[in-house]
Amino acid sequence: MSKSDRKRIKKEVPMYLLAPQFMPQRNDAMNMTTIDIPIEPLRKYMNDKRKEGVRISHMALIMTAYAHLTGEYPSINRFVQNKRIYQHTDFAISLVVLRPGDTGNDDTMAKLYLEPEDTIFDVQRKIDEYIEVNTSGAEEDSNALDKWMGILCSLGGLLDAAGWLLRFLDRHGWLPRALIDASPFHASLLITNLASIRTNHIYHHVYNFGTTSVSMAMGNLREVPKRGRDGKVELVRCMPIGVVMDERIASGHYLALAFARFKDMLAHPEQLEQPGTRVAALKGQGS
Repeated sequence: MSKSDRKRIKKEVPMYLLAPQFMPQRNDAMNMTTIDIPIEPLRKYMNDKRKEGVRISHMALIMTAYAHLTGEYPSINRFVQNKRIYQHTDFAISLVVLRPGDTGNDDTMAKLYLEPEDTIFDVQRKIDEYIEVNTSGAEEDSNALDKWMGILCSLGGLLDAAGWLLRFLDRHGWLPRALIDASPFHASLLITNLASIRTNHIYHHVYNFGTTSVSMAMGNLREVPKRGRDGKVELVRCMPIGVVMDERIASGHYLALAFARFKDMLAHPEQLEQPGTRVAALKGQGS
């Protein structure tokens, strides 16, 4: 059993220490918003890199910006479990991957581990390696989640008992490290790109099981009205991202500042070529 993926937060304002008592489940505490990311700065950056012989994806830009954000705003990398607040000691993203096929049910999920110091080039390389392994369809390349799900489904009538045991171990932080490493429910962020299947963004729930406090769903591009300094309204082509957050990890003001910084990074994606920071000072955080 392992608790090496977390650090208990004991010093915090009373509101956040008490919130889990009144909202014990994540679905009690879900807040939702849409972040519209202007697409032109991203496209220009991607085209400039392509001319240099470097391919950068939208997903890599989003993931790098969020990884860097956890260094500047570490509370977004918290989670609440068994009415206690914890800080993730690593940074993992659960990613939905579509396997080749035409049934519509050929997707899988696994985890991609990043470091806050990773540059956009590091993240793109990790994504490419991840997708290559998880879309091959070969038995030897099946990801760890697929293997664990196969084991659970083979239990037949014992599945309910196994589910209860897993939830009990998860609630107390006693799951084996091998299972935590395989589980897409134990991550800092859940992300899916619905634009890849020509679908609008959604608000993807966060799970009560596991440790994921934030989900993001990217969707089809849309035009968003914006008033310029001259008072005229123009339509800006944007990538909408549906965001769901567990409000127990940080104040609304803190989260608003964090996502404003997230938008700034993506408005100037060249920033992501530099390493992020691992730790930022945070008043009130402690163990």
